[in-house]
Amino acid sequence: MKNWRMHFIVALFCIAGLALGGRLFFLQVANHGFYKALAQGQRISASFAEGERGNIFMRDKNGELVLLATNQETPYAFVSPAEIEEREQTSKTLARILSLPESEVLQAVQKKDSLFELIKRKITEEEKSAILEADMKGMHVGFESLRYYPQGSFASQILGFVNQDGSGQYGVEEYENNLLSGKDGLQKNALNPAAQLVSALINTSQDGSDVILTIDYNVQSMAEALLEEAQDALAVKEGSIIVADPKTGAILALAELPSFNPNDYASISDFTLFQGGSVEKLFEPGSVFKAVTMASAIDEGAITPDTAYEDTGMLRIGGYKILNYDNRVWGERTMKEVLQFSINTGAVFAKEQLGNRKFMEYAEKFGLFRPTGIELAGEVYSQNKELKQGYEINLANASFGQGIEMTAVQLLRAYMAIANSGKMLDPRITEQETKEDFLQVISPQSALTTTSMLVSVIEEGYSKKAKIPGYYIAGKTGTAQIAWSALGVKKSGYSDQTVQSFVGYAPAYNPQFLILVKLNNPQAKTAEYSAMPLFKDLAKYLIDYLEIPPDYEVE
Repeated sequence: MKNWRMHFIVALFCIAGLALGGRLFFLQVANHGFYKALAQGQRISASFAEGERGNIFMRDKNGELVLLATNQETPYAFVSPAEIEEREQTSKTLARILSLPESEVLQAVQKKDSLFELIKRKITEEEKSAILEADMKGMHVGFESLRYYPQGSFASQILGFVNQDGSGQYGVEEYENNLLSGKDGLQKNALNPAAQLVSALINTSQDGSDVILTIDYNVQSMAEALLEEAQDALAVKEGSIIVADPKTGAILALAELPSFNPNDYASISDFTLFQGGSVEKLFEPGSVFKAVTMASAIDEGAITPDTAYEDTGMLRIGGYKILNYDNRVWGERTMKEVLQFSINTGAVFAKEQLGNRKFMEYAEKFGLFRPTGIELAGEVYSQNKELKQGYEINLANASFGQGIEMTAVQLLRAYMAIANSGKMLDPRITEQETKEDFLQVISPQSALTTTSMLVSVIEEGYSKKAKIPGYYIAGKTGTAQIAWSALGVKKSGYSDQTVQSFVGYAPAYNPQFLILVKLNNPQAKTAEYSAMPLFKDLAKYLIDYLEIPPDYEVE
């Protein structure tokens, strides 16, 4: 028994070894999966990941992208009432920094069990710095990704905005919301032993797609500047200027008055400011529609530019009278002169030669009863139900653009068909859209004949002031009275307020651009003194900007 101690110690080591081996077997073999998952849980973290909303761009003359809408990390102020010790002092300090009523802040601070109470979103850098420098318990600055518009109010009616829920409202933001919106998902991150991020292993979120507009930055800038001039010089409160390429349907500019700053949309109480007047508001076009009437009658072979009629200054239809502007009596005139001098009775004569049924067929072809499908939210169109009833007085008035309703983009589309050899393309405002399908509204020859008549309006008619030496320009003015009902007044007939417009394209026989100018109740007698000068200034700019060679030499 001399060595019993030695045997006992050896036995203890054997028992301990067996126990350790058994434990290792239990951990590494029997429960391998459990502890592997536990280790991964400590090394890998999972979190909610948001997909970023896509950006919106336009291009300049050189094709370079100009950023219009993006996402920006924006600071906000919040409190954790559970952490706050001096509630009144904290409320006073925060209210002073953020220029808020102390009672409002105190109400949030008093929620003692809460860990998060939002005080103010979109705080300034100065406010953020002041909160951090105050270094008071429970008073914090957080960051959130918000929509940011670096150009301010520029092209605001095109863009719209993104609301607090992250959804687009109005304009492209709403129309292309599904395309722009990112898809939320799960992100798994690898952590080191100190629980610091090493790398992102997987992210199932998806960023939204970018949208590039057909708008040209420089042309849009010029159009907006001209509208601002009209606001000052003509006391215009509402108006639109649209520039398009009639051969492709691409919109190069769409300027609206009034505008707004989408970065500050929440401060605006009048929601009508968000509506794009060119797509969301109807108007009676007036004499600019006479070109559509003439084109229809020419295409059907009912008239020619030289077809003559006798104007007595007045037409009687039932119990109604149709007069010319300023009660003028023109005597014998041709259809070309009807456009040159914008004679109402002449437009009615052309419609009568065409016939009521055919007139309605061409009105439908020219898109009077359907939307354009432009990529802007809220587009409206009129069924023109009174016109469809077929009363003779309604059809007669419609021939010179009164008593019918349409949007500015519908009128633009109708003129694009005349400018584009009779082929009507729907207008488009994003490069993602390709609208190659077209409707042959009138024949190429009829379109050319109508264009020649519109050129004579500039060369020989009331619109001579729109002439640009060296270039043939096709165009037409329109001055339409605004119905009382359109002004929200329960009264029949028309007010003294007018919509004054001008639509034209150049070079007339190979158009590179088409311009529509529409002004609501400018302080001018007719469109000759309001919309037409804006057209001319913009046309001269585009001729230089696009480097368009002249049609003929100027002596």
